[in-house]
Amino acid sequence: MAGALIALVGAGWLAVTWWPRAKGAPAGATFVGRAVCAECHARQTEAWRGSDHDLAMQPADRRTVLADFGSPTPNAGGKSTFVWRDDKPFVRTEGPNGQVGDFEIAYTFGVRPLQQYLVAFPGGRYQALNLAWDSRPKAEGGQRWFDLYATERPRPGDRLHWTGRDQTWNYMCSECHSTNLLKNYRAADDRYETTWFELNVGCEACHGPGSRHVQWARTEKGAGRLSGDGTLGLDVGFRDHRDAAWQMDPATGIARRTGPAPSRLEVEGCARCHARRGLIDDRYVYGRPLLDTHRPSLLDPELYHADGQILGEVYEYGSFLQSRMYRAGVTCSDCHDPHSLKTAAPPSAVCARCHLPARFDTPAHHHHKIGSPGSACVDCHMPTTTYMVVDPRRDHSLRVPRPDLSVAIGTPNACTGCHRDRPAKWAAEAVDRWSAGRPRPPHYGQALDAGRRDLPNADAQLVGLAGDGGAPGIARATAVTLLHPRSAASILAIERAASDPDPLVRLAAVSAAGSLSLDSRVSMLSRLLDDPLRAIRIDAARALADAPAERLTTEQRAALDRGLAEYRRAQEINADRPEAQVSLGLLATRRREPDATQAYQRAITLDPTFVPAYVNLADHYRVLNQDSSGERVLRQGLARLPGAAPLHHALGLLLARTGRSAEAVTELGKAAALAPSSARYAYVYAVALNSSGAGDRALAALKTAHDRHPGDPDILIALATINRDRGARGPARDYVQKLLQVAPELPEARRLASELDRTDR
Repeated sequence: MAGALIALVGAGWLAVTWWPRAKGAPAGATFVGRAVCAECHARQTEAWRGSDHDLAMQPADRRTVLADFGSPTPNAGGKSTFVWRDDKPFVRTEGPNGQVGDFEIAYTFGVRPLQQYLVAFPGGRYQALNLAWDSRPKAEGGQRWFDLYATERPRPGDRLHWTGRDQTWNYMCSECHSTNLLKNYRAADDRYETTWFELNVGCEACHGPGSRHVQWARTEKGAGRLSGDGTLGLDVGFRDHRDAAWQMDPATGIARRTGPAPSRLEVEGCARCHARRGLIDDRYVYGRPLLDTHRPSLLDPELYHADGQILGEVYEYGSFLQSRMYRAGVTCSDCHDPHSLKTAAPPSAVCARCHLPARFDTPAHHHHKIGSPGSACVDCHMPTTTYMVVDPRRDHSLRVPRPDLSVAIGTPNACTGCHRDRPAKWAAEAVDRWSAGRPRPPHYGQALDAGRRDLPNADAQLVGLAGDGGAPGIARATAVTLLHPRSAASILAIERAASDPDPLVRLAAVSAAGSLSLDSRVSMLSRLLDDPLRAIRIDAARALADAPAERLTTEQRAALDRGLAEYRRAQEINADRPEAQVSLGLLATRRREPDATQAYQRAITLDPTFVPAYVNLADHYRVLNQDSSGERVLRQGLARLPGAAPLHHALGLLLARTGRSAEAVTELGKAAALAPSSARYAYVYAVALNSSGAGDRALAALKTAHDRHPGDPDILIALATINRDRGARGPARDYVQKLLQVAPELPEARRLASELDRTDR
């Protein structure tokens, strides 16, 4: 089969797109460079020149370096000085060993509102300095040096120090600042042989290799002939913008898209760099969906507020997927010039293309005086969050402000974001007055907040959101990952998600199914081994990695082998990262393969501060009945990272297994104290306390944990059983009733309820 159907669920409509199966670049297609493109596309080239794409990365010289080397620098991390020497830029600063040295600046990185600088290191690495130049005008607070991590003050050896792995350009930044970049990490030598076709983001970074297009232009165009497939020789034809027409609906004052359903090619192409995502395959095929080469983040709590507003540095894709504009068929170039990257008009004028000004650009709608702060559409519907100290970025979810959600679940809102002297309750009451008291519609943020906090009714809300075809796919997918498979309804929701037309929801189902029984996983995920999108295939293969051959059909075994090969390659592409090495170790452990130890040790070598490497290596030794080796690993990690809760927890479990109960309680207590938000750590610590005879302390710890995690079944079971054993049958019954509300189908809940009923008769 040459392709596969992927359906994107929107609000009230279903867009179906034919995605060609990935097969590599077309035969003979090669990169030609922007100079060749400019021969025919002078207007586009002129718009691109000087854009953020054009200036994404440049050789560092007097022309490209914006910084004033004579300006004072911050003292964080030691005094640094910048000098020109023989017309070459240098920085004198603290190096990887803590010693001050001179380092030549090789490249500038970015241009506005800040510019960073890259230093060449041995092994093909380029490291980004923590000191950056604020390129804004002086009147806006710019024209100065500032430290990107001044509040954290990373030291040499820290991942965030400018010489650390999280500041290595080859992994962290390179793909999105150059054209046709290949990282080319060589694990055997721990070195990079990174290459690129053009140093900055040129025409072919978006349109794909242009040689066939040039050939068509030079041979067929003059004869008035289109290419046979209508693509003009390009891998990607961005026709969404040209094929769409927007017709104003007088009744609503909002334009509706007419013409063919959007293909999403443009949004998916931009998402390659404008999404928070991880790379899973470096053989990028232009025109394929993002999930074929990248795994985008969902609405994770460290990245997004519960209602999906931006929190961490997430760029635009995850936000835009949540918007009504995306579901209506809007693409990036409907608002932005794709070459200059500027908005196609002043922001409010852009909005006016689809939103009738007579209806929306009025005080009756925005409740502000015309021309005042707050009267512009973006002020309320695209509030900013500042990243990298000086870079305010707009939230592209284009949402209606919801101060009522701020009151209910603590999320921000544009009203009190501007009126900082007013509480959210004031804003919520004002919005109620403006809307004549009409209740605000339910929002997926309420379900996601309940899931994050493990509230007693969370699973029911999450099941509802997961199956809501009118909600954004990224929100539905996040709901699936938060589901606990402890009820038939939750398991059924995960099973349905595995067949969902939205690829993000299918991807989430694979993650959620990981804790199910082997039979359930095989039944639910085996068909996803042949999913058209690589991210889903490889995650399904990982989830089924421990399936015995006899439990699979011949076809399933072949598909699993293919998926595991793709999964291994995804990790090997990122073999410069400890995370990938731990993933390889976990796979080897599940497959009972001999190289798990080597992968974990490699992760520790790459980053001695990476806690999961120590924890998983120790657990691997547990599987091998070598707890003495595991203890040595955990104590090695704690010597370096004494504040790492997972290491204390893992050591506590090991000590309990080996009969050293008092030491175990101490370590488990340290873990619970260091990570008070962890329900699991609190539960295990309390059980250990109770087993050691400290029942009062155990109950106190459990009650505190229950206040934080009112829907956690393990904590409720422990509270019920400890109270029962102490003769406190009233509190025991109360906790069992709560348990039955949270997990009515849990066998332990039914058993406890039945036992208490019998003894009460």
